[in-house]
Amino acid sequence: PDIAPLPVGTSADLQVGQKVLAIGNPFGLDWTLTTGIVSALERDLPAERGPGLRGLIQTDAAINPGNSGGPLLDSAGRLIGVNTAIFSPSGSSAGIGFAVPVDTVARVVPQLIRTGRYSPPTLGIEVDERVNAWARRSGIEGVLVLGVAPGSPAEAAGLEPARLSRDGRLVPGDVIVGLDGRAIRNLGDLAAALDERSAGETVTLRLRRDGRALDREVTLQARRG
Repeated sequence: PDIAPLPVGTSADLQVGQKVLAIGNPFGLDWTLTTGIVSALERDLPAERGPGLRGLIQTDAAINPGNSGGPLLDSAGRLIGVNTAIFSPSGSSAGIGFAVPVDTVARVVPQLIRTGRYSPPTLGIEVDERVNAWARRSGIEGVLVLGVAPGSPAEAAGLEPARLSRDGRLVPGDVIVGLDGRAIRNLGDLAAALDERSAGETVTLRLRRDGRALDREVTLQARRG
């Protein structure tokens, strides 16, 4: 029979509590379907060696050894993630499974196919999705610059990071809202824009600083490590 590919959804608008379905081959049992909900978003899993996994979808849909690489679907049957890991001392499902968001897959896989490795360029800034989620709830759209690495392209371009006030409040510095004319609303937008560039290229960042807009040219550098 003809095999049709799964329709691809988006992970940018997922909500905690929405229904999801996981498909895989747990313990060699082919074509197993489990159901659950999105338990949390933007989960990070550390690794013993090298960088860990960031920005994962947490779900209570039963995921066991053999589920990895299987699809996580929304209730309309659209791909929203790729099942990746579980958190369990026994190695069996304890209702805490993780999936790589489909928006991440859409960024990374084409580069892996094309070049055999994933190595996006970097601006040399520190960001945090949890802080940006707070900022969005406060009406700030874009990517907050929380730190600028010494000797980085961001430092050379004069980007200003956020700072703490004397009473402990976070005072925003620069907020990235555009890159080469492309709107940047969140970290996913910024990562996707950088994925399309190469180290050595110069891009124009549109920043919001103290309520005014300004542009800064930044020459991207290769990510180290």
